[in-house]
Amino acid sequence: MANTDLVSLRVFSLNCWGIRYLSKHCPQRYAMIGEMLCKEEHDIVLLQEVWSEKDYLNLKKKLACSHPHSHYFKSGVIGSGLAMFSKHRIQDTFLFRYSLNGYPYMAHHGDWFGGKAVGMAILNLGSLTAHVYVTHLHAEYCREKDSYLPHRVVQAWELQQFIRHTSAGADVIILGGDLNMHPQDLGNRLLRTYTGLRDCYLETAKFDGCEDGITLIADNPFTSKKELVPFDKGIRIDYILIKGSSKTSIHCDVMRTTKGSVADSPFPYSDHEALTAELRLGSHVTADTADDGQAKNKDSAAGKLAELVDIVTEARTEVKVGIHCAERMRYTSARTGVMGLALLFLELAIAAVPWLALGAEQPFPRTSFYLLAALCFAILLTTFLLYVFYTMELKSLQGAEDQMRLALGSLQEKLRGFPVAQPHSALRGPPEGREPGAFAPEE
Repeated sequence: MANTDLVSLRVFSLNCWGIRYLSKHCPQRYAMIGEMLCKEEHDIVLLQEVWSEKDYLNLKKKLACSHPHSHYFKSGVIGSGLAMFSKHRIQDTFLFRYSLNGYPYMAHHGDWFGGKAVGMAILNLGSLTAHVYVTHLHAEYCREKDSYLPHRVVQAWELQQFIRHTSAGADVIILGGDLNMHPQDLGNRLLRTYTGLRDCYLETAKFDGCEDGITLIADNPFTSKKELVPFDKGIRIDYILIKGSSKTSIHCDVMRTTKGSVADSPFPYSDHEALTAELRLGSHVTADTADDGQAKNKDSAAGKLAELVDIVTEARTEVKVGIHCAERMRYTSARTGVMGLALLFLELAIAAVPWLALGAEQPFPRTSFYLLAALCFAILLTTFLLYVFYTMELKSLQGAEDQMRLALGSLQEKLRGFPVAQPHSALRGPPEGREPGAFAPEE
């Protein structure tokens, strides 16, 4: 590689499950993680669910020799949980918080309080510039009836936008984290297809780890097997994704995951398995300029555009479902608030009866009025807050849908520039369950 002495890079990613006082054996596991990272000496370490800044500071102190550069991304009520450690100097950082992240009244899930986001750091790797991203998307609590799917799709959409718009000058792009999506889930396909990021597990020359690369395994003592139904062995939701540039190629030579238990320890590092990718950087191979090579590249580009049109259309449909749900919930909260207001007026009318009846005694106990008034005010306050929240959710969903509509029109315009792809697109029917005009350009 020209002008650089760096040819290899080891990247580590782990969801630490570090909820203080709630996660099991949290201090002991952080101690184990710190010892392992000191021993392994990865070039870049990407951590998620480091919810306590105290735990981050303890890790920073322990890794001061092996990883002198670090950053903790702060967001939300209890933080984003994202942390990064590096052997190479961190030149700049930036945090983008997702506009949607679950519901505050679903306190037992807790995602809303975490302020889910994507953190970016710019690193100098020799003469190369690397943009490294770490993120954690909203969890999927029920695959059969996933009420958070529109939120996670919007998060994936915002993630791919953030990466595309901030990585223009990068020689190397690396994304690691807990995406909470299966490999073929809509958000995952949207992210990888739009950005061109490649999955290290699918591209590695050598793999050593859990079967099928799963990172949430059924054998982990911290994992509830009920949450993995119908996936008996487990699921793969943690990833390291990579992309090179016009002058730099990047490949994954070895991909490893931990396998649950840790030697000489009664429990693993986390409820997730850790990922390690050994990457190789090289000079970019010049593309073939022959006529047949150009034709193949044109066909490939047309095929990718057609695939991306399908994916964005599917994502837009899912966001529309979320919009309808938000509108319905906002209407329900408004209607409930009106009922509470009517109840309050009724109480005031009853309270005015003695005055209108020239000093007649109030037939109802005073305590009942106070309790009823408290109930009315509680209903009004709750419904008002819910109405505001659902309005904000609706605006975010509508904004994402508008962006998708514009992007879809642009992609379709580009697709028309490929004559070879036109017959293929003309024969393509709308995906099952979608409106026939989904591929038609919109005004």
